[in-house]
Amino acid sequence: ASAALKGICGDEMEFYLVIRDNVIEDIRYYTEGCEDTLACGDAVASRAKGRTVMDALSINPKEIIDSQDDLSEDGRHCAILAVSTLYRAIADYLLSP
Repeated sequence: ASAALKGICGDEMEFYLVIRDNVIEDIRYYTEGCEDTLACGDAVASRAKGRTVMDALSINPKEIIDSQDDLSEDGRHCAILAVSTLYRAIADYLLSP
């Protein structure tokens, strides 16, 4: 499954998921963006890997923001971008025939 989104700042985030038996076995991400976007993408990917699809949907932007000690105030929207892209990739999986 995969998804790509562009944030309000112009940063782009992509997630690629390998899902077997409803478990995210592998997850890769690609971003065209700032350090905050990169850090949030990495945080989301590390939290999602190994979790069931439904459990991964519990990952939220506040969790990502709280986990990033050096996330700038202006970079908080990057957590929303990363989590939203993960949700879209999961929706791609759930809605595929």
